Amino acid sequence: MGRVVVAFSGGVDSTLLLKTSKDVLGDNVLAVTAKSPTMARREQGEAEETARLLAVEHLVVETDEMDLPEFVSNPPERCYFCKKKRFGDLMELARSRGFPFVVDGENVDDATTDFRPGSRASRELGVRSPLREAGLSKNEVRALSKALGLPTWNRPAYACLASRIPYNSPITAEKLRQIDEAEEAIREWAPGTVVRVRHYGDTARLEVQPDKIPLVAETGFRNRIVGRFKELGFTYVTLDLEGYVMGSLNRVIDTGK
Repeated sequence: MGRVVVAFSGGVDSTLLLKTSKDVLGDNVLAVTAKSPTMARREQGEAEETARLLAVEHLVVETDEMDLPEFVSNPPERCYFCKKKRFGDLMELARSRGFPFVVDGENVDDATTDFRPGSRASRELGVRSPLREAGLSKNEVRALSKALGLPTWNRPAYACLASRIPYNSPITAEKLRQIDEAEEAIREWAPGTVVRVRHYGDTARLEVQPDKIPLVAETGFRNRIVGRFKELGFTYVTLDLEGYVMGSLNRVIDTGK
């Protein structure tokens, strides 16, 4: 490809992609991270730190998907509208800087699991996905990242904060802030925990991986969670006994999978 702009979130996949791009193309690589209320503050900081570690030129750009009525109304296709705008802007930035390609960190598993209308938008715009094109699964991405000594190899999966809000419930900056601060509290108190706080208005539905359920249900820990979540504006706090399930809010729609 010669010169590429990497859509860089700082997660497992995009970090391996950025590392490999740097190794192959040298300075002909530009990492670009979106700054948005839909991105956790922790994730933003980790992206900046990882880009510095890899010694890659890195831009952080403000995005404006929160100005799109078709996104904030939160239909099942919300990710399509967001990615169409974000990647459209990124393609323009790439062209203005003389980069012929924009690449993202989608892997093979992303193309075959869950409901991902955002992937359709990126394909329509001509964004390339080298990890997917190489046939790499998530487990293989983690294994390669570990072999390369990347600090992200065992980092928990992140996702857009808007994915915690049930479809057709409007997305607001205040809801995203509540979600981010609630999840960050759990991560601080129980490092390594995969956590999702699903936002149902005055009710927070907490998902953690099944082996962490006894920890968060323990009286002392539970009281800390309830206290913090109520400080953030929730009236009720529930614990999902099934545990964390990727894309659990998609059960209400026909994903075709």
